[in-house]
Amino acid sequence: MLKDVFLLILGLAILIYGGDFLVKGATKIALSLHISPLVVGLTIVAFGTSAPEMLISITSALAGSPDLTMGNVIGSNICNLALVLGITVLIGPIKVKSDSVRIDWPMAMGSSAMLYFLVREGVITTYEGIIFICILGFYTFYIIQRSRKISKTEVEQSNPDQGETLSRLDLIKDILLIVIGCLGLYYGSEWFVTSAQELARHWGVSERVIGITVLALGTSLPELVTAITASLKRETDLALGNLMGSNIFNVLSILGVTSIIKEIHVSDEIINHDMLPMLGITLIILPMMLYNRKIGRIEGGVLLFIYLFYTYTVVT
Repeated sequence: MLKDVFLLILGLAILIYGGDFLVKGATKIALSLHISPLVVGLTIVAFGTSAPEMLISITSALAGSPDLTMGNVIGSNICNLALVLGITVLIGPIKVKSDSVRIDWPMAMGSSAMLYFLVREGVITTYEGIIFICILGFYTFYIIQRSRKISKTEVEQSNPDQGETLSRLDLIKDILLIVIGCLGLYYGSEWFVTSAQELARHWGVSERVIGITVLALGTSLPELVTAITASLKRETDLALGNLMGSNIFNVLSILGVTSIIKEIHVSDEIINHDMLPMLGITLIILPMMLYNRKIGRIEGGVLLFIYLFYTYTVVT
């Protein structure tokens, strides 16, 4: 068992650092191409911090553990909007901009609701996975096109480094970071999933519980670190945008890609006891965003309580 615990921790650490390297390399290249910081937060950073979940979900599905796949995604979405957002706003309130209300939240809520209605038959098919990927493609294209309305001057003012052209050496370094990040994500996910399966068997708990708790919390650590750092720097666009974007990517990209590779069978327990809390938490975020256009410490306390209560009900 000690070996499995060691591999679990080592796999998680490699996953987190792999995702971090991937984000750093891709972000530098994107900013040099004059893509706005907000779009980077909603796409590259969100995708990079979701990369551990994707690799774990694909590995779990191929290993015949669909409850790990679904539990990881559903648990991560709950963790993002309850635990991560709760802790972040306890550090400092987040001001809500109109784009978050008009674009990000409807997309996050819509993708979660669509997932719930599609999985009620107990399976996510290849065809449905293709639909997820197409929707994600349209969404990504829309926000990138929308960002191009920002003038090049405004972009450079918001991030002076964006105006610089990468040298050949810098470009090689960034590409190397991306490659190392991808390798870390691959091997980290293999060790993490294998050890999680063994620990579930040893402790006599279901793979759903491991997915909802251990995997979800572990793979949400990049979002937690990113959101707290952004909050401390008062970069609230990135803090809220990253969490919303990560939830969108979790549903559309992770489950989309995974179901295209292999259909995902969803247990009744996950449908009835885990997806409804995910929808509920996403729903209550809206009035919190609309009230004074600010998510404050009281709302953070409520979200944190909801997460702890939900986790208690899952474990017990």
